[in-house]
Amino acid sequence: MDYPSIIVHSPGLDGSRRVTAGDETLGIAYHLDDVVEILRLADVDLDEIEVEESDIIDWQGGGPDDWPGLSEHPAHPAQ
Repeated sequence: MDYPSIIVHSPGLDGSRRVTAGDETLGIAYHLDDVVEILRLADVDLDEIEVEESDIIDWQGGGPDDWPGLSEHPAHPAQ
């Protein structure tokens, strides 16, 4: 199945990372689990790709284990 190129952008000052597909922002992730959920909500078939190693995901400014600020902000911000 063909998917648009997905970009997990460089971490922001709070450690969050924007997830986009083309010109569309799919969501903001604070942890790898958030990326998985964002992709699931965008109807990406997660049975066909490995989020941490997929060629369709471009991890900018660090890989799937790079979440700076996570230790300072272990929980999601208040909604």
